Amino acid sequence: MPYWFLAAFILGFLLDLLLGDPHGFPHFVCAIGALIARLEKLLRRIFPKTKGGERAAGAVLVLCTVGVSALLPLSLLAALWRVHPLLALLPELFLCWQIPAVKSLRLESMKVYQSLQGGNLEEARYNVSMIVGRETQNLSAEGVTKAAVETVAENSSDGVVAPLIYTALGGSVLGCVYKAINTMDSMVGYKNERYRNFGTAAAKLDDIVNYLPSRLAARLMILAAYLLGFDGRNARKIFKRDRAKHASPNSAQTESVCAGALDVQLAGDAVYFGELHHKPTLGDPIRPITPEDIPRACRLMYVVAFLTMLLGIALRLLLIEVIF
Repeated sequence: MPYWFLAAFILGFLLDLLLGDPHGFPHFVCAIGALIARLEKLLRRIFPKTKGGERAAGAVLVLCTVGVSALLPLSLLAALWRVHPLLALLPELFLCWQIPAVKSLRLESMKVYQSLQGGNLEEARYNVSMIVGRETQNLSAEGVTKAAVETVAENSSDGVVAPLIYTALGGSVLGCVYKAINTMDSMVGYKNERYRNFGTAAAKLDDIVNYLPSRLAARLMILAAYLLGFDGRNARKIFKRDRAKHASPNSAQTESVCAGALDVQLAGDAVYFGELHHKPTLGDPIRPITPEDIPRACRLMYVVAFLTMLLGIALRLLLIEVIF
């Protein structure tokens, strides 16, 4: 039976590659996002509007969200398992399909590429605004391209490597917990006036759970750069030099590798919620960044996904041998 759940893990990954996240289809992350939004409204009413009160409210949000994201799939799988083990395979497969975001990340970033290729900068700005947190309305074509490449690089870690590794280690339940933490960070983990205190717990927890996966993702991306014939040597060099040049301990890990692999410069100043944030650059401008770097970054991400899947299978087989 453990091997059936390994099959669900593999098939879920393949379904994500083939189908992605169909629009309008029920999705675990959408449900968790709705829960987070409602909990935020409730907790802000309950807790005092002080620094300590907002931090306490944010901590309760984390506890509730993580608890629900663990208990709901665990309860469902346990109930079906008691009826018959094979019945638990369907929700396990369904969740394993929804946990990674490989195809969706490629599709959304390629919309930006297609708009740039068509010379429609306004459309490109809108499309990139769907996948980044910064303000995009004043970005140049180069700025839009950099934003798209950066989000593919960063999400190669928290949208591909981390969810696959956690799912390999703990099945769909642990995968769902990770996705809930990541979703919380994307919704409330901002350092602006509204979330500076309320989002502290969510941001810190996201940093913790992504610490090891982001470093694994960076090393897998260096290997992917060599396999694809990109500048693997420069990827390794820039990773060593620039991986700590970010306020987050994790974001620059894969972004620095991607910048080195493509021989371009990424990051730099950006505007979030009307506020200019000064950020160091990553990589060297060996050549100007072009829209073609978006599909190149996607190819890096796909190879990283396959390498992670192979590693995940090995981890799951090792766990089966140890436990069973």
